[in-house]
Amino acid sequence: MIASRSVLKPPNKLSFNHNVSLTVSLTVGSPPQQVTMVLDTGSELSWFHCRKTPGTPSVFDPTKSSSYTPIPCSSPTCRVRTRDFTLPVSCDPKKLCHATLSYADLSSVEGNLAAETFRFGDSAVPRTVFGCMDSGSSSNPGEDSRTTGLIGMNRGSLSFVSQMGFPKFSYCISGRDSTGILLFGDANFPWLKPLSYTPMVNISTPLPYFDRVAYTVQLEGIKVSGAVLPLPKSVYVPDHTGAGQTMVDSGTQFTFLLGPAYTALKSEFVKQTKGVLRVYEDPNFVFQGAMDLCYRVGLNRVGLPVLPTVSLVFRGAEMSVSAERLLYKVPGMVKGSDQIYCFTFGNSDLLGIEAYVIGHHHQQNVWMEFDLVGSRVGLAEVRCDLAGQRLGMGL
Repeated sequence: MIASRSVLKPPNKLSFNHNVSLTVSLTVGSPPQQVTMVLDTGSELSWFHCRKTPGTPSVFDPTKSSSYTPIPCSSPTCRVRTRDFTLPVSCDPKKLCHATLSYADLSSVEGNLAAETFRFGDSAVPRTVFGCMDSGSSSNPGEDSRTTGLIGMNRGSLSFVSQMGFPKFSYCISGRDSTGILLFGDANFPWLKPLSYTPMVNISTPLPYFDRVAYTVQLEGIKVSGAVLPLPKSVYVPDHTGAGQTMVDSGTQFTFLLGPAYTALKSEFVKQTKGVLRVYEDPNFVFQGAMDLCYRVGLNRVGLPVLPTVSLVFRGAEMSVSAERLLYKVPGMVKGSDQIYCFTFGNSDLLGIEAYVIGHHHQQNVWMEFDLVGSRVGLAEVRCDLAGQRLGMGL
């Protein structure tokens, strides 16, 4: 329970940076230590590295903080509030609450739960529960070396936004200068278009494949330049096991669709770009393990050709993905006189996940609002670099 909840005067804002992930900087502890964390709407527990290892230059040192409090196994926080974790917590030899977190990209971290004072903007929130992680394995060590940890923003009871007690938060990711804005509280700005809202899908019965604390929305269809993919609505609806939910996940870079939807989208996109783009024919090349539609683009070409827009149709709202957001240049890959670009939608089946995942690449230049009280997600197209400048000026 956070005693100082009433002290927070929204909106509090933080700026963030992203190259492959969205990162925010906060200060934690007494005296304050700065930590850099990846913003992740797809997970619950916030954590950072607490032990210095090669490759994690900026880490939090709990021994230097007077407000650091480890959480014992016997506490209700350990026994009750960890129920939505993907793996059950355990008790370490010192009778402290031990958590192991694993992610879809096969990375994992483990360590102890603790409480500490988190500061952002003008607010200081004591006794915020987080994970003090001392070991882990990663699929992307280069990226991790610049990041201390992860800020969990889903709807679980121990997520950062749940602990802060904010009714809503928003973010806006700029596609241009790798910066953005994260805002806690209401976003009432005259320059922001009215948001289109889509309700969150809530299933109270525990189902084996349904993440109850994710930001789940209902995908109802996909269009390529106005042509609706010829798929039954049932393809987009979770089945009796909960498999097939659609999650908005800022911790995932690209967007992943279940097999039937992915195959239909790939086929329609190839059809509509015939004569405009040359498919890279290499059956053994799959970018990031799940993206098997790639193209050859001449090294001397300036810009990409005009591409058909892909629209994700939700109940009550639509997200359009166009131009350079549809293709991603594979770093350092050249074949003859061509660079390789891959389609930014991947196949969930190849990743081994039973869900549709809307990643942050397709949320660029969209104002994304997560309304926890109203149980809905709002979106509006906006130039996020300009929004960041306006907010920076206090508008």
